[in-house]
Amino acid sequence: MRKQRLVAAGITVLAATLALSACGSRSESGGGASGSSEKVAKIGVIAPLSGDLSALGLGIRNSVDLAIRQANDKNLIPGWKLEMDAQDDQATPDVGKNAATKLAGDDEVVGVVGTLNSSVSQSVQPVLSAATITQVSPANTNPTLTKGADLSNPKRSYPGYFRTCTTDAVQGPVAAQYAYEAGYKKVATIHDKKAYGQGLVAAFTEAFKAAGGEIVDAETINPDDKDFSAVISKVKSSNPQLVYYGGEYPQAGPLSQQAKAAGLSVPLMGGDGIFDPAYIQLAGKTSNGDLATSVGAPTETLDSAKQFVSDYSAAGFKEPYGAYGAYSFDAANAIINGLKTSLASASDAKSARQATIDAVQKVSFEGATGPVAFDEFGDTTNKVITVYKVTDGKWATEATKTAK
Repeated sequence: MRKQRLVAAGITVLAATLALSACGSRSESGGGASGSSEKVAKIGVIAPLSGDLSALGLGIRNSVDLAIRQANDKNLIPGWKLEMDAQDDQATPDVGKNAATKLAGDDEVVGVVGTLNSSVSQSVQPVLSAATITQVSPANTNPTLTKGADLSNPKRSYPGYFRTCTTDAVQGPVAAQYAYEAGYKKVATIHDKKAYGQGLVAAFTEAFKAAGGEIVDAETINPDDKDFSAVISKVKSSNPQLVYYGGEYPQAGPLSQQAKAAGLSVPLMGGDGIFDPAYIQLAGKTSNGDLATSVGAPTETLDSAKQFVSDYSAAGFKEPYGAYGAYSFDAANAIINGLKTSLASASDAKSARQATIDAVQKVSFEGATGPVAFDEFGDTTNKVITVYKVTDGKWATEATKTAK
């Protein structure tokens, strides 16, 4: 705030000073006027705010910011001001772990929204769990994060971990069913060796074989590869009708472009990790016909999301909300709903951490993405998946399915 020269003296100066000191201002960490008697509770964000996946990470951050601003403006938790602390994980497990450690060391942090990447969450989960901090991911889809490594004998390892998106155990089979029914009987798979990509391909493969399809080749790449000629040559020799890719758009886009240029002129299909306009930019004009699945129904088609879309636009964020914006908004509001209970009689934020986990487990409300609630593993009860196809240089909806 710029200081103004006061030409009056005595009581006028004192009155002006008092008026200025009483003014509240909206901050970048959640907004809303606050008085000195208010206590502070923070919701952290761990997401890629820089680098190749920042288009998704910034949408996550902004959507959490919007939820916090609205909660403060409505005074949803009397006596408390909510603030956001956003940390950049650079889509890297070690950086994500450091971000979680920083947030866990802040006594005012009671919850965290994130991460984007399942592989990053594997490093973040134990840190936040040890500090009894609630974590709600809007984007992690690897089933092992909630049910453990042995999916045939599921066991919840981190009681404070939840997610608002459905998992690859749903997404992979829906993609397999769609591919098989669309006439693709022979498929080659490629994944980037990361938790998300590997898990997605595994779920797809099992369901595709069960439907009667044939996996004619199974290959891997490294997450930092740029030249895919070797793997394309291997896949091309197997004569697939479709390539199913487990990974994210920074590699998937160039892979699709290079494959088409090398004469492997079949569609590339992937999961929510490639469902972004950036994929089409990287893949180029030959990406028409490529396919992706993503969690939930298209945000812009949901009656439940109309207010979120309107409010996000009105907030003036520079970046779009992206594939996970509505899920991030719901993740933040799941924490906020829990805080209504846990902070009601708490003397400070840290003392409310366990109560926040307990309360979030029980939340049930109508969110931007539809009903928000969690099962005994912390997974969302909303199991909607949409299939998209690149048509005339844009993602177009093919089908929306609800898994049983």
